[in-house]
Amino acid sequence: MRQFVYVLLILAVAPNTMQARDSEANGKNRPATVEGPTFGGKQLWTDELVYRQWRIQKHAWTGHYRLLDDKNFRRAAGTYQQCRDRFEALKRELNIPPLQGKVVVVLHGLVRSRQSMSGLCDYLKEHGGYTPINVSYASTRNELHEHAHSLARVIENLGPGVTEINFVAHSLGNLVIRHYLGDQSQARKDQQIDPRIKRIVMLAPPNNGAQFAEKFQNNKLFQVIWGKSGLELAKHWPELQKRLATPQCEFGIIAGGHGEGSGRNPLLSGDDDFVVSVEETKLPGARDFIVLPALHGMIMDDAKTREYVLRFLKHGYFVSADKRHPLPREAAQQR
Repeated sequence: MRQFVYVLLILAVAPNTMQARDSEANGKNRPATVEGPTFGGKQLWTDELVYRQWRIQKHAWTGHYRLLDDKNFRRAAGTYQQCRDRFEALKRELNIPPLQGKVVVVLHGLVRSRQSMSGLCDYLKEHGGYTPINVSYASTRNELHEHAHSLARVIENLGPGVTEINFVAHSLGNLVIRHYLGDQSQARKDQQIDPRIKRIVMLAPPNNGAQFAEKFQNNKLFQVIWGKSGLELAKHWPELQKRLATPQCEFGIIAGGHGEGSGRNPLLSGDDDFVVSVEETKLPGARDFIVLPALHGMIMDDAKTREYVLRFLKHGYFVSADKRHPLPREAAQQR
C-alpha cells in the first residue's frame, strides 16, 4: 500500500519532477561574456527579467545570474548588472523591439517548468493578441517570499511600453502572485498597486492550503519532490496565509473536478482534481468560478480551460455575463 501511495504522489505532480543540477552553477562571479549552451537544471533557475523570449535568471543555490537568448543559449553569466548590461548592448545590436501593449504574465505550478504553460501562452498570443510573459521559477528550491520577490522584478522590468498587465497561473503560481500582491500592498501602504494590473485567472489554485501536502508532510519522498514550497503548504500554512493578498482586481477561478460530491482521490475530502480539492481552490472575491472535468496536472492544456481563460481576460467572465458564479467577499467573514 505504501508503494502504491508513493506512485500516486509522483503521478499527481506530473512530469518534470526532478531536474539534474546545471553545470553552470559554479563560478558566481564569472565574467559576463561567457557564452554557451545550457544543460537543463530548470528547477534551479528563476526569471527576474523576461523580455520577449530573452530572460535573465538567478540560480537558486549560488545566487549568480545568466542571460539566455530566444534560443535558450547562454549569452552572459555573472552578476545581475553584468547580464543586464550585456542585454542592453544586444538589444541595440540586434534591434530587439520594446514590449508594448497588453501582456499576460503566466506562472507554472510546483515541480513544473514554463514549458508546461507554453501551449496556453501560444493560444493567448494567437487568439487574443496578448504578449505572453511565460515566467520560470525554481518552485521546489526556494520559498514563496523568494518567488514573489523575483516576480516583482519581472514586473518592474516589463518597461513603460506595457499598458496592461494580466496574470494566469497554475496551482502554486497563484500563491506566488498573491504573495507578490501582499508584498506590494505592504510596501506601498495607501498607494495603489501597479494600476496596469487588470485581471487574473487562477487554474486549480490551493487558495486554502492543500490536504494532499499535509498528509505527506513527514514523508521523505514528498520532501524531496515538493521541496521548500511544498513544505510551506504542508507545515506552515497558517503563517503563509497571512502573507497572501486577495486580489483587488477582477479574478476568476477554474477548478478541476467531477462537479459532484466525490472526487478522484480517496485521500481528499469532497470533489477534487486528484491533487487539490474544489473547496481548496475557492477564494471570496472571485468574479467568476467554474469547475471543469480536468486533472490537476493537465488543466492548462484543456480546450475549455483555454477558451475560458481568454474570455475572462477579455470580458471578466468564463461563459457569459449572466452565467457568472461569483464568490462574495462577505463569505470570508462568515468562516
